[in-house]
Amino acid sequence: MPKNKIQILSTKVLDKKLIRLANAHHITIDEVPFIEIKNIKTPDVQKRIAELSKQSITAIFTSANAVDAVKEMLPAKPQWKVYCIGYKTKIRAEATFGNENIMGIADNGEQLAEEIIKYSTEEKMIFFCGNQRRNTLPDQLKKNGIDLEELMVYETIETPGKISKLYDGILFYSPSGVRSFFAKNTIEKNTQLFAIGTTTANDAKMFTGLPVIAAEYPDTTHLINLVIQHFTKIKSSECSN
Repeated sequence: MPKNKIQILSTKVLDKKLIRLANAHHITIDEVPFIEIKNIKTPDVQKRIAELSKQSITAIFTSANAVDAVKEMLPAKPQWKVYCIGYKTKIRAEATFGNENIMGIADNGEQLAEEIIKYSTEEKMIFFCGNQRRNTLPDQLKKNGIDLEELMVYETIETPGKISKLYDGILFYSPSGVRSFFAKNTIEKNTQLFAIGTTTANDAKMFTGLPVIAAEYPDTTHLINLVIQHFTKIKSSECSN
């Protein structure tokens, strides 16, 4: 481990305030994106969103990328009831649909499905998703009699690249980001891995067999604070020895 600043690799671009927060704790973060998000704006998708914008539907968003993609194609602000995963998705959904229309939020697909099944009386919902969405949420809803229309509004494109620098820690935010990184890279056994959630953490473990520190809920600020806490604890331990 470097005697001066801790060297961290983030596999996506971060808010600059998080970079400054880490720097204040003697942690340097390099940002190298390993995936690219591309909105799907085909005539059929745009037509369907325009139709739905005139209806009172219940919409499901499992990522902020889906909210952003739909927002780009909405002709006007709709009156939708919204369920979503994660704090970032909730913030984007509130800005697009209004705080009063957020019906529920959870940390993962299984929890959101349970929330919907428990509290919603709707028999049909629209799931705005990406091309790499997980099966957990739609499978649970369909098993419980909810008619789910899935509308793919963005795609995740993996962009592998070779990293030559050695890092003390690496941050992962999605299973696709994990796959893209390890397509061309290996890591040292003393590199500490961090993940935005348990699903991403499990994928990182599968590739490395190494322990992964997972955020309790999918929030980037929380993840950066975990990094700070981890390396601050190590430094304190070294100083006391």
